[in-house]
Amino acid sequence: MCRCRTASALGDVEDTIQPEPELFGRSAGSDHGVRVLAVDDHEAFREALRDLIAAMPGFVLAGQAETGEEGVRAVERLSPQLVLMDVAMPGMGGVEAARVVLSRHPGVMVVLISIDDPVLDPGASALGDAVACVRKQDLRPDYLSRLWEMHHHH
Repeated sequence: MCRCRTASALGDVEDTIQPEPELFGRSAGSDHGVRVLAVDDHEAFREALRDLIAAMPGFVLAGQAETGEEGVRAVERLSPQLVLMDVAMPGMGGVEAARVVLSRHPGVMVVLISIDDPVLDPGASALGDAVACVRKQDLRPDYLSRLWEMHHHH
């Protein structure tokens, strides 16, 4: 998988949505794996998510975004099947962004991630079965694969 990132030709100048170049233009129904969007305001953690997804057979990084607002727009533009979303971001937080994403795309699975326990966020539990909550330090390929399988067969 190419590790290069490109600026999105689809977005406004202020957007930092980054589609993965080798996936640009593919549909959500692609047979190249589960399309994943990484949304986190810290570049170092987005890089860690990229490496995590690269280590997971059957999963491909569709793109990255820095804020909840950009994450919502990225779902529209990149058609991911799975969104890894930080809970605490400036502006629209992960819980609110997940609510918007799920209202527009009920088939998308959102995994809310946080250093703290995201299950304690009252808004997270109200989002239902399409949302999983995971501490950042517990996010591993095998665990994420199991979450996807449970969601996909639910």
